[in-house]
Formats: sequence, C-alpha cells, structure tokens
Amino acid sequence: MQDKINELKKKIAEAIKDVHSSDSLFQIKMKYLGKSGEVSELMKGMRDVPKEKRPEVGMIINALKVWAEEQFGKLDRTIKDKELKKRYAAEAVDVTLPGNTSKKGAYHPNTLVKRELISIFAGMGFTVFEGPEIENDYYNFTALNTPADHPARDMQDTFYITGDLLLRTQTSAGQIRVMEKQKPPIKILSPGKVYRSDDDATHSPMFSQMEGLVVDKGITLCDLKGMLDEFARKIFGDGVKTRLRPSYFPFTEPSVEVDVSCFECGGKGCRLCKGTGWIEVLGAGMVNRHVLEGCGIDPEEYSGFAFGMGIERIAMLKYGINNMKLLFEGDTRFLRQFKG
Repeated sequence: MQDKINELKKKIAEAIKDVHSSDSLFQIKMKYLGKSGEVSELMKGMRDVPKEKRPEVGMIINALKVWAEEQFGKLDRTIKDKELKKRYAAEAVDVTLPGNTSKKGAYHPNTLVKRELISIFAGMGFTVFEGPEIENDYYNFTALNTPADHPARDMQDTFYITGDLLLRTQTSAGQIRVMEKQKPPIKILSPGKVYRSDDDATHSPMFSQMEGLVVDKGITLCDLKGMLDEFARKIFGDGVKTRLRPSYFPFTEPSVEVDVSCFECGGKGCRLCKGTGWIEVLGAGMVNRHVLEGCGIDPEEYSGFAFGMGIERIAMLKYGINNMKLLFEGDTRFLRQFKG
C-alpha cells in the first residue's frame, strides 16, 4: 500500500509541474481527488484490507489526500494570482488619455412641433385629452355624422381589426368621448397617432394629428378665425395671415380649409407655395348640430368649432422637410439638425 501511495505522490507532482491555468489544474485535481479519482479508488479498496489493518491504512490514505489537497490548493492560489494580475494589466486604463465624448441628442421634429402646438393652445386655455388608437366604428364614424352608407367614408381608407374595431383614422373621435362625459364649456386638444391606407412622399399609413374642439354659448366662425390667426402667427412667425375656403367634412357645418400666407416669400409666390402665396395647413369648421345632439348637447343653446391638423405637415412646413418618410426613418444625421 505504501508503494502505491508513493507512486501516486510522484504522479501528482509530475502532473502539476507544468500546469499554468486554473482549468487545467481543476481537471487534474478531479482525476485524483474526484469521486472517481485515483485517491478515491484507494478508499474504496479498504474493504479488501484486513480489519485489524484498516485503521493504519486509512490514516495513510487520508495523509495522502491531505497532502494532495495542500499541493493543489497552493498551486491554485499561485495560478489565480498570476491570472488576476494578467487581467488587471489587460484592463488597465490610462487616465491621462482624453475621454470619449458622447454626441448630444435632439428631439424629433414631431415632438418639437407637438410641444410647441400644445404650448400655443394651452396659452389660449385648451387642455389635452388623449383618446385610444384602437377605436370602434361608432366613435370614429357614426357619432361624427358619418353613418355606414355615407359617401364620406370613401374619403378615408380604413384599417379594420374586426367588423366594429379599427385603427382610428382621425383624432376627431376624441371630441365625441369628451362631449359625452363633459358638458360645455369645453376647450380641448386631442393629439395622437392616426392610421390610413395611404403612402407617398407627403403621406404615411401612420401619422400624427392634433384635433381641437371648443363648445360654449355664442361660439361663431369669427372665434375660429381669430384663434387660427393667433396660431399661425406663433407657429410660423409674425405677419402670417390665414384665410378660410369652403370645404366639406361630415362633422362640421360649415366646413373650411385653412390656408396661411406663405411665410417663405411673404405671399409673393414661390416654390413652397407653388406661386399662389398661400399654403394649406388644416381643416376646420363649426361643429355639426347633429354631432352636438348625439352627445346630449342642445345646439340651440350651444355652438362650437373644431379643427384638425397633421403634425407631420406642420413640421415639414416649419423645417423645410420635403419628404415625409424622413420623419420615420430614424436617421440620426437627419435628426441631429433639430434642436429644442
């Protein structure tokens, strides 16, 4: 037995002589001290040793095990110390080198315009209401005076989820939700994303709108015109004027398209305004009496106006962007140009 012990000691000493990594040392340790290792096999062979010699043999094998554990432990500490020093050297940082600077971010032009619009209208007493993007047919069409067989539905290519649920085509649905729960006076903005099956350089299947609604006693088209003049002046600059052109929307009567005088050429005619001196920016009108009645508001006592604008369109005009897709591509070279 002593000869076996001495032979094992020589094998262990020889095996660990040229070991330089923790992984290799662990593999060798398992070979000798693991559950199926050579030292463990000696312990299993104790059943073949006569009973009177088992205590003596057991002490000899345990001494071998303790010796081996000490050898492996000592070498493991040495190797790990070297590995740690090597890692520290590889990860060393020269604090005298110049640091890496991060580029400053910028707000998306849509965000800048949305914040500016909310600030402008908040200054005129408007509060913000955000409705759901998934609407039902009633709020998106029927309650806005657009029944199932109404031709105005053909003006919008709608993304339907089910027979009754759809991705809203306009934030105007928000005005119905507000008028159902809140009695006049009402003065709200309803910004958010809307969806239509439309895609070209100036249109996107998903875009942002901002709807405005005012309902109170004695509200007239003159109030709408005055508010729009203030909006145009603050968003496009002093001296910009508005004009109203007759139009049609099922939820307003009368309905108007709103133009602003070209802020690029001062109304003289240029490429931006296509030589007309005017730029179309939004649609508006007086709230249709049928819409008021449907929300439980007496049109004989109250009147109101509503307006809706595309935030992307305002951003494109304000910042001279000629392709709407630039607003959705996420190109940081494009976005870094805008500061808020």
